[in-house]
Amino acid sequence: MKQLNSFGIIPFTRGALTQLLRQYSSPNDKISSWLANGDIISLKKGLYVVSENYRKEKLNLEIIANQIYGPSYVSLDSALQFYGVIPEKVNVVTSVCTKRSKSFENGIGFFKYFGVNEKYAGIGIDSKSQDGIHYFLIATIEKALCDKVVFTKNLQLKSLKSAQRFFEDDLRTDFSGIENFNFQIIDQCCECGIKKNDLIIMAKYLKNIL
Repeated sequence: MKQLNSFGIIPFTRGALTQLLRQYSSPNDKISSWLANGDIISLKKGLYVVSENYRKEKLNLEIIANQIYGPSYVSLDSALQFYGVIPEKVNVVTSVCTKRSKSFENGIGFFKYFGVNEKYAGIGIDSKSQDGIHYFLIATIEKALCDKVVFTKNLQLKSLKSAQRFFEDDLRTDFSGIENFNFQIIDQCCECGIKKNDLIIMAKYLKNIL
Protein backbone atom coordinates (compact mmCIF):
# COMPACT_ATOMS: atom_id res chain seq x y z
CA MET A 1 0.00 0.00 0.00
CA LYS A 2 3.03 2.27 -0.28
CA GLN A 3 1.52 3.44 -3.59
CA LEU A 4 -0.86 5.65 -1.63
CA ASN A 5 2.00 7.73 -0.22
CA SER A 6 2.43 9.44 -3.58
CA PHE A 7 -0.87 11.32 -3.29
CA GLY A 8 0.05 13.31 -0.18
CA ILE A 9 -2.60 15.90 0.73
CA ILE A 10 -3.96 16.36 -2.80
CA PRO A 11 -7.39 14.89 -3.68
CA PHE A 12 -7.34 12.34 -6.49
CA THR A 13 -9.86 10.70 -8.79
CA ARG A 14 -10.92 7.11 -9.21
CA GLY A 15 -9.15 7.20 -12.57
CA ALA A 16 -5.86 7.96 -10.82
CA LEU A 17 -6.46 5.00 -8.53
CA THR A 18 -7.19 2.57 -11.35
CA GLN A 19 -4.03 3.75 -13.11
CA LEU A 20 -2.09 3.11 -9.91
CA LEU A 21 -3.61 -0.37 -9.72
CA ARG A 22 -3.30 -1.21 -13.42
CA GLN A 23 -1.33 -4.37 -12.64
CA TYR A 24 -4.14 -5.73 -10.43
CA SER A 25 -6.68 -8.07 -12.01
CA SER A 26 -9.51 -6.50 -9.96
CA PRO A 27 -8.62 -2.86 -9.19
CA ASN A 28 -12.20 -2.04 -8.15
CA ASP A 29 -12.04 -4.68 -5.44
CA LYS A 30 -8.80 -3.18 -4.15
CA ILE A 31 -10.33 0.30 -4.09
CA SER A 32 -13.34 -1.04 -2.19
CA SER A 33 -10.98 -2.66 0.30
CA TRP A 34 -9.04 0.56 0.83
CA LEU A 35 -12.29 2.44 1.43
CA ALA A 36 -13.57 -0.17 3.86
CA ASN A 37 -10.29 -0.15 5.80
CA GLY A 38 -10.12 3.65 5.93
CA ASP A 39 -6.93 3.81 3.88
CA ILE A 40 -8.63 6.25 1.53
CA ILE A 41 -11.50 8.61 2.33
CA SER A 42 -14.27 9.47 -0.10
CA LEU A 43 -14.88 13.21 -0.56
CA LYS A 44 -17.65 12.65 -3.09
CA LYS A 45 -18.33 10.08 -5.79
CA GLY A 46 -15.05 9.47 -7.61
CA LEU A 47 -12.88 11.81 -5.52
CA TYR A 48 -10.71 10.74 -2.58
CA VAL A 49 -7.87 11.62 -0.19
CA VAL A 50 -5.56 9.25 1.64
CA SER A 51 -5.81 8.72 5.38
CA GLU A 52 -3.29 10.26 7.76
CA ASN A 53 -1.27 7.03 7.64
CA TYR A 54 -0.17 7.84 4.10
CA ARG A 55 0.65 11.54 4.31
CA LYS A 56 3.09 13.63 6.31
CA GLU A 57 1.04 16.84 6.34
CA LYS A 58 -2.36 17.81 7.65
CA LEU A 59 -5.08 18.03 5.01
CA ASN A 60 -5.79 21.52 3.70
CA LEU A 61 -9.56 22.08 3.73
CA GLU A 62 -9.33 25.01 1.33
CA ILE A 63 -7.63 22.83 -1.30
CA ILE A 64 -10.24 20.14 -0.80
CA ALA A 65 -13.06 22.68 -1.10
CA ASN A 66 -11.68 23.88 -4.44
CA GLN A 67 -11.58 20.31 -5.71
CA ILE A 68 -14.95 18.99 -4.52
CA TYR A 69 -17.10 21.43 -6.51
CA GLY A 70 -16.12 24.05 -8.98
CA PRO A 71 -15.17 26.38 -10.38
CA SER A 72 -15.22 27.76 -6.86
CA TYR A 73 -13.25 29.78 -4.34
CA VAL A 74 -13.28 29.73 -0.54
CA SER A 75 -15.13 32.71 0.91
CA LEU A 76 -17.57 34.04 3.53
CA ASP A 77 -16.84 32.85 7.09
CA SER A 78 -14.07 30.48 6.03
CA ALA A 79 -12.13 33.25 4.27
CA LEU A 80 -12.79 35.80 7.03
CA GLN A 81 -11.50 33.31 9.61
CA PHE A 82 -8.47 32.55 7.40
CA TYR A 83 -7.56 36.26 7.40
CA GLY A 84 -8.22 36.62 11.13
CA VAL A 85 -11.14 39.02 10.65
CA ILE A 86 -13.57 36.92 12.69
CA PRO A 87 -12.61 35.06 15.87
CA GLU A 88 -14.80 31.97 15.78
CA LYS A 89 -13.53 28.67 14.47
CA VAL A 90 -15.51 27.79 11.35
CA ASN A 91 -17.07 24.31 11.28
CA VAL A 92 -18.34 24.55 7.71
CA VAL A 93 -16.03 25.31 4.78
CA THR A 94 -17.89 27.94 2.76
CA SER A 95 -17.25 28.70 -0.89
CA VAL A 96 -18.76 30.59 -3.82
CA CYS A 97 -19.20 28.86 -7.17
CA THR A 98 -20.60 29.52 -10.63
CA LYS A 99 -22.92 26.50 -10.49
CA ARG A 100 -26.06 25.99 -8.43
CA SER A 101 -25.71 26.08 -4.64
CA LYS A 102 -24.83 22.73 -3.13
CA SER A 103 -23.52 21.08 0.05
CA PHE A 104 -21.30 18.05 0.63
CA GLU A 105 -20.69 16.13 3.84
CA ASN A 106 -17.94 13.51 4.03
CA GLY A 107 -15.40 11.99 6.39
CA ILE A 108 -13.35 15.20 6.33
CA GLY A 109 -16.03 17.79 7.04
CA PHE A 110 -18.96 19.79 5.72
CA PHE A 111 -18.58 21.91 2.58
CA LYS A 112 -21.16 24.47 1.47
CA TYR A 113 -21.23 26.29 -1.87
CA PHE A 114 -23.20 29.40 -2.80
CA GLY A 115 -23.98 29.79 -6.50
CA VAL A 116 -23.81 33.11 -8.32
CA ASN A 117 -23.25 34.40 -11.87
CA GLU A 118 -19.78 34.36 -13.41
CA LYS A 119 -19.43 38.15 -13.59
CA TYR A 120 -19.80 38.58 -9.84
CA ALA A 121 -17.88 35.41 -9.00
CA GLY A 122 -14.86 36.51 -11.03
CA ILE A 123 -14.19 39.57 -8.87
CA GLY A 124 -11.67 39.61 -6.01
CA ILE A 125 -10.15 36.12 -6.10
CA ASP A 126 -6.65 35.40 -4.82
CA SER A 127 -4.35 32.39 -4.82
CA LYS A 128 -2.89 31.44 -1.44
CA SER A 129 -0.65 28.76 0.02
CA GLN A 130 0.08 27.72 3.58
CA ASP A 131 3.17 25.70 2.69
CA GLY A 132 4.51 27.43 -0.43
CA ILE A 133 3.79 24.33 -2.52
CA HIS A 134 0.06 23.70 -2.65
CA TYR A 135 -2.21 26.59 -3.67
CA PHE A 136 -5.94 27.23 -3.44
CA LEU A 137 -8.36 29.93 -4.60
CA ILE A 138 -9.81 32.17 -1.91
CA ALA A 139 -11.67 35.47 -1.84
CA THR A 140 -9.77 38.59 -0.92
CA ILE A 141 -10.84 40.14 2.37
CA GLU A 142 -12.91 42.71 0.49
CA LYS A 143 -14.70 40.07 -1.62
CA ALA A 144 -15.28 37.80 1.38
CA LEU A 145 -17.05 40.68 3.13
CA CYS A 146 -19.15 41.34 0.02
CA ASP A 147 -20.03 37.65 -0.20
CA LYS A 148 -21.00 37.58 3.46
CA VAL A 149 -23.44 40.43 2.89
CA VAL A 150 -24.74 39.04 -0.40
CA PHE A 151 -25.38 35.50 0.85
CA THR A 152 -26.63 36.19 4.39
CA LYS A 153 -30.36 35.53 4.22
CA ASN A 154 -32.72 38.28 5.31
CA LEU A 155 -29.87 40.73 5.85
CA GLN A 156 -30.66 44.32 4.96
CA LEU A 157 -28.14 47.04 5.69
CA LYS A 158 -30.35 50.12 5.60
CA SER A 159 -28.07 52.40 7.62
CA LEU A 160 -24.56 52.71 9.02
CA LYS A 161 -25.99 51.68 12.38
CA SER A 162 -27.34 48.42 10.98
CA ALA A 163 -23.96 47.76 9.32
CA GLN A 164 -22.22 48.39 12.62
CA ARG A 165 -24.52 45.94 14.42
CA PHE A 166 -23.93 43.27 11.78
CA PHE A 167 -20.15 43.52 11.66
CA GLU A 168 -19.39 44.36 15.28
CA ASP A 169 -22.12 42.51 17.17
CA ASP A 170 -23.05 39.59 14.90
CA LEU A 171 -19.70 38.81 13.28
CA ARG A 172 -17.42 40.38 15.93
CA THR A 173 -15.04 41.49 13.20
CA ASP A 174 -11.53 42.72 13.93
CA PHE A 175 -9.96 44.87 11.22
CA SER A 176 -6.94 45.95 13.25
CA GLY A 177 -4.50 43.93 11.15
CA ILE A 178 -5.86 44.99 7.78
CA GLU A 179 -3.68 47.16 5.53
CA ASN A 180 -4.23 48.51 2.01
CA PHE A 181 -7.93 47.72 1.91
CA ASN A 182 -9.11 47.82 -1.71
CA PHE A 183 -12.49 49.54 -1.95
CA GLN A 184 -12.45 49.14 -5.75
CA ILE A 185 -13.34 45.46 -5.28
CA ILE A 186 -16.52 46.47 -3.44
CA ASP A 187 -17.27 48.99 -6.21
CA GLN A 188 -16.92 46.24 -8.81
CA CYS A 189 -19.29 44.01 -6.85
CA CYS A 190 -21.79 46.88 -6.64
CA GLU A 191 -21.73 47.18 -10.43
CA CYS A 192 -23.09 43.63 -10.68
CA GLY A 193 -26.31 44.80 -9.05
CA ILE A 194 -26.58 42.06 -6.41
CA LYS A 195 -27.67 43.65 -3.11
CA LYS A 196 -26.07 46.85 -4.39
CA ASN A 197 -27.55 49.14 -1.72
CA ASP A 198 -26.35 46.85 1.08
CA LEU A 199 -22.82 46.83 -0.35
CA ILE A 200 -22.83 50.62 -0.64
CA ILE A 201 -23.79 50.91 3.04
CA MET A 202 -21.08 48.38 3.93
CA ALA A 203 -18.47 50.42 2.03
CA LYS A 204 -19.48 53.60 3.83
CA TYR A 205 -19.25 51.85 7.20
CA LEU A 206 -15.82 50.40 6.39
CA LYS A 207 -14.49 53.76 5.20
CA ASN A 208 -15.39 55.19 8.61
CA ILE A 209 -13.40 52.61 10.54
CA LEU A 210 -10.45 51.72 8.30
